[in-house]
Amino acid sequence: MRIIEERDYRTKPGKAGEFVRIYEEHGLPIQKEMLGEFLGYFVSDVGELNRVVALWAYDSMDDRLARRDAMISDPRWVSYLDMVLPLLDQQETRFLRPTAFSPIQ
Repeated sequence: MRIIEERDYRTKPGKAGEFVRIYEEHGLPIQKEMLGEFLGYFVSDVGELNRVVALWAYDSMDDRLARRDAMISDPRWVSYLDMVLPLLDQQETRFLRPTAFSPIQ
């Protein structure tokens, strides 16, 4: 059963653009190499601002755990985190299970 991981980041006020820029240049290439299927990256435009949401699909929780374990031990990822962690206030992660009629299975 596939799972969708939703990562919701709240940046410090005015830092969402910088966070996205650094992610696109440094974080995304690493994650595309090491993680599951990249579904999208989104910024809030109305309502609560300074929010960035990433969606990734995995074949299973075991698949997700193995991929993320490998990534977090990669020195490139550690270097990327040093760049972005000062820009963040909060992070939440949710795991979503697609319904039978979802286009993402």
